[in-house]
Amino acid sequence: MVEHNHKIASDQERMKALIENISAYIEQYHGGWVKLVSYQGDTVEVSLGGACDGCPLTETTLQGWVAGTVRQFFPEVKTIKAV
Repeated sequence: MVEHNHKIASDQERMKALIENISAYIEQYHGGWVKLVSYQGDTVEVSLGGACDGCPLTETTLQGWVAGTVRQFFPEVKTIKAV
């Protein structure tokens, strides 16, 4: 058995890192951003801004890019909403 001496990230840290990666893509290609507000149990709350602010496709970005990606890595998450 191999001993590991590195820290294992918590689900909260993993979620924050995932949202940051999604945001980097959105910033690069669409001029908007997403930030993690809260992650508790099966609910994730995010804020969207930049070009996403007031964009008619914000809900598509939220449900497509953000929710779709989050659920790939955190299948237990049921609700993803913008606040």
